[in-house]
Amino acid sequence: MAREERQPPTLVGRTPPPPEAGSPARPLADGAHRRLSTAQMVTLGGLAIAVLTLALTQPSLLAELCRWTFMVGFLLSAVIKLAAACTPRVIVTPPDPEDDALPVYTVICPLFHEASVAAELVENLSRLHYPRDRLQVLIALEASDHATQAAFQALPLPTFIQVLIVPPGSPQTKPRACNHALEWARGGLVVIYDAEDAPHPGQLREAAARFAAEREDLACLQAPLRIEADRRFIGDQFALEYAVQFEVLQPALARWGLPFPLGGTSNHFRGDALRAIGGWDPYNVTEDADIGFRLTAQGYRLGVIASPTYETPPTLKPWFPQRARWVKGHIQTLAVHLRGPAARTPRGLASLILTLALSVASSHLHGPLLLWILAKIVAASLGFHQVIAGEDVVVLVFGWCCASIAGVRGLERAGGKPRYLTLFGAVGYWPLQSVAAARAAVQFVVAPFHWDKTPHTPRTASKTGRTLP
Repeated sequence: MAREERQPPTLVGRTPPPPEAGSPARPLADGAHRRLSTAQMVTLGGLAIAVLTLALTQPSLLAELCRWTFMVGFLLSAVIKLAAACTPRVIVTPPDPEDDALPVYTVICPLFHEASVAAELVENLSRLHYPRDRLQVLIALEASDHATQAAFQALPLPTFIQVLIVPPGSPQTKPRACNHALEWARGGLVVIYDAEDAPHPGQLREAAARFAAEREDLACLQAPLRIEADRRFIGDQFALEYAVQFEVLQPALARWGLPFPLGGTSNHFRGDALRAIGGWDPYNVTEDADIGFRLTAQGYRLGVIASPTYETPPTLKPWFPQRARWVKGHIQTLAVHLRGPAARTPRGLASLILTLALSVASSHLHGPLLLWILAKIVAASLGFHQVIAGEDVVVLVFGWCCASIAGVRGLERAGGKPRYLTLFGAVGYWPLQSVAAARAAVQFVVAPFHWDKTPHTPRTASKTGRTLP
């Protein structure tokens, strides 16, 4: 490939006059800015009264109902993972188009406080195998983020990269920045990348070939996200979790024709479809999960591609607020779509239950389940109660086995090697999510649009090895 022309970075300033600081983003007709409808508040209020009444009058009945509710949900989640693991993954490989047949592709990278990884991001984006005259990269920076602006100003950027300044406003979220960048996008295809992403060089070409070969109703293709090798507990479990989500569940849901929550990055869109639904919901802190359901509610389809994007593994400190944001966003998305068109079709309702509802429920209940098991064991050792009922043991073991089968299948598809220690370690990882889920529930009430930022460090400063294509 010829040496790329370099230019001084330009902070694009040809936008219309920016709104005053603090001015709100334009909300969707029914989005996350409207947390709960009247009917949803009445339903939740009635449920709370019923639970409180049972707790005061028949606590043993309430405990039994909670037990069976969790076991049924746990069993359903296990069956879905097993079915997904047993569903063959279909890899569609349309012919690679000639360069002059490729459409203009816009890459949007919304960044906030990412000065330390600016150079590495430019390096990773420069590896993309796509004609430079048909590639537009928009780096969207917040107006208040002077450090990251300075970092990009200090870099000799390729000519296909532009830096946009997002006008001040609220909420200060990733989807709001993406919507601002979308106004400048000239590509027929659009993809989102995060600061730490290292996409496979051929990912754009694969997505462009798939879009060209498919009907116009295919609106989005999700690339698999893979966590780089890390033997530390959180990083190891995060890689297992991503392998199940992106290598097993999403390909199966796509093959079953069901909508699914997208990943926060490496989702490739038809620009026209994206604009037709109004872009991203600026008030939803998991805009990726939301937009997948909004696309399918308007008659579009979702698919997956094979070329991965590599991400760095988290440690416990950044993992906790990130997971809390994900759970809060899933609650937002579930609330929005249970009252919208997505829930009015059998496929849409089934997918909302199988993905978001089960995910939110399990995040809140795995911790209490572990405490319940430990209490049972301690009580049995002291002679107060019998040990856990046999049917409960069967359900729990079956659920772990299904999760392990899906994990093994996902890790193998991602090119990894499953380890027993990782699979058994999941039992200790799942309850950690309940701590984050408690924070998410509180934030949904008191700070619904607050964005817990995940910090990133350059790979050269990381203790983990780098696994790139």
